[in-house]
Amino acid sequence: MIIIPARMASTRFPNKVLADIGGLPMVVRTAQQVMHLDDVVIAADDEKIIEVCKAYGIKAMMTSTTHKSGTDRINECAQLLEIADDELVINIQADEPFIEPDVLSALITRLNAIKAQDDDFIMGSCYNAINAEAAEDPNLVKVVMDADHNAIYFSRSQIPYNRSGSATYFGHIGIYGFTKKSLQEFCNLDDAPIEDIEKLEQLRAIYHGKNISMVKVSSTGFGIDTPEDLARAKEIFLKEV
Repeated sequence: MIIIPARMASTRFPNKVLADIGGLPMVVRTAQQVMHLDDVVIAADDEKIIEVCKAYGIKAMMTSTTHKSGTDRINECAQLLEIADDELVINIQADEPFIEPDVLSALITRLNAIKAQDDDFIMGSCYNAINAEAAEDPNLVKVVMDADHNAIYFSRSQIPYNRSGSATYFGHIGIYGFTKKSLQEFCNLDDAPIEDIEKLEQLRAIYHGKNISMVKVSSTGFGIDTPEDLARAKEIFLKEV
């Protein structure tokens, strides 16, 4: 099950999920990128989003307007849908209209492999290699991994610090996968001090000793965080059509 959290009241870019990209609302374009891989549901906080999604034949449901994060929103949606505890729930942000299906498929493959090992907590995400210039952008989250491909830390800062002059940087791709049971467990964890400092909720899992399995992928997609990103997205779409 793919659940896309969509909220109108974005503090940095209000109403962006309905912004037009090549004739389609952003959230609709994101859903259409992946809907051939699994069932897709939009978890919305506003009836306008639901109306727009339904106009394009995409299932959408209302969730609370008070959720702190998109993960809390998809957790509510998963509970309302009453899916099985061991079913995979993939969280794709509504502002990822260029997310490649191959990236999602790679994450699903990894999560199914972890499920086969009967791990109690299952959470995964993706990353790709980025250059030093991109690593300086605080809107692009960086990640470092351990030898087992689990995340050690995520940051908006440039990590690792390049004292040796030979650092390699990895950018986090903001899609997550859980089993429904693990998703609920994650949302029930106490907030971590560091997640509020960095404004990165995935740090909660690391703070509480939970593994986030990271899958390296090749991706040219990007999230739309600013009006400048939206302008770039429109440019890319125009070149593709």
